[in-house]
Amino acid sequence: MNTTPIDYRHNLPLDPVEVARVFDASGIKRPTADLPRIARMFAAPALVISAWCAGRLVGVARSLTDYSYCCYLSDLAVDQALQGRGIGRELIRRTQAVIGDEVSLILLSAPDAMSYYPAVGFQPADNAFVIRRQR
Repeated sequence: MNTTPIDYRHNLPLDPVEVARVFDASGIKRPTADLPRIARMFAAPALVISAWCAGRLVGVARSLTDYSYCCYLSDLAVDQALQGRGIGRELIRRTQAVIGDEVSLILLSAPDAMSYYPAVGFQPADNAFVIRRQR
């Protein structure tokens, strides 16, 4: 197991090429071939926590929040080579530390991650609705 320490950074501007690489390496499905779209996704997200290993971006948590009532965790991705080290859990913990305990943390899980979120403290919600993306 790789034991290189992980550094976490709050709202550090991220290179869209590096973000796309982490998305691809994590297995999460995002429009990584469309770098201008990735850049827009991270241009003004309100809250970004990043994880770094030996100077290399290895994880991201991107959230939209009002910092008073709700926070939508829209992306949580960790390079598969480093999954299992608690990086995702720490990205969530640091997101919660920033938003505080008055704010609900909400997410829409990718189908492949449905078993992960209950293991890190999320409860299923039966009162959510979605209008799906067209692309």
